Amino acid sequence: MRDRKTELILALDLDSPEEAREFLTKNCSNLKYIKIGPKLFIKGGKDFLSFVIGEGWDVFLDVKLHDIPNTVKGAVEAASELGLWALTLHAAGGIKMMEDAFRARGSKEKPLLFGVTVLTSMDESTLQEVTPGCSIKESLVARAKACLAAKMDGIVCSTKDLHLFSGKEYENLLKVVPGIRPKDFVNKDDQKRVATPAEAARSGADYIVVGRPILLSHDPKEVINNILEDLENE
Repeated sequence: MRDRKTELILALDLDSPEEAREFLTKNCSNLKYIKIGPKLFIKGGKDFLSFVIGEGWDVFLDVKLHDIPNTVKGAVEAASELGLWALTLHAAGGIKMMEDAFRARGSKEKPLLFGVTVLTSMDESTLQEVTPGCSIKESLVARAKACLAAKMDGIVCSTKDLHLFSGKEYENLLKVVPGIRPKDFVNKDDQKRVATPAEAARSGADYIVVGRPILLSHDPKEVINNILEDLENE
């Protein structure tokens, strides 16, 4: 048994704020964490974020900031006023970018800042298209160490990569794991490095992110409850 229970984050990747509001109200009363990506954020803006936060959910804004340090600093300053639980940055942006983001948060404890290592949609061949000569393992380790140096709160990585970060050096970094698929949903989409909820929990994930298996189900509540039960038993 792990000392810390693995938590479920719903990736709310729906087409409109109206659809998302209805889905949340109908299906998500027993969830705490909701991830909102670029599409819903662009369509719904601060008003939609305020609705979700106001209804009691912890919002994880996943926009993967990646720009020059000063631009990211300004974005984090603005995000810190929204009441978010967490925010993502691309670790590939470098230590200086992430350090400035950390300083931009100031004395506030939130939002938590998570550094995205390598997208779970990428494998060795697709990574080589943009970083020739650098393996996924090398990229993961370098970017995780950059997150440590910049005092990020956590990293985002695949379950398949968690073994790289099991050492004492990484114990204070929260591990957020997307690409989670119940057994009956594996190999049905564009994710390449996936795992089941139970596999992720056993591998040391602090948070797992699940979207389409819940959103596309004829009974989202049942899928949510099944995942929560699986996590509770780990």
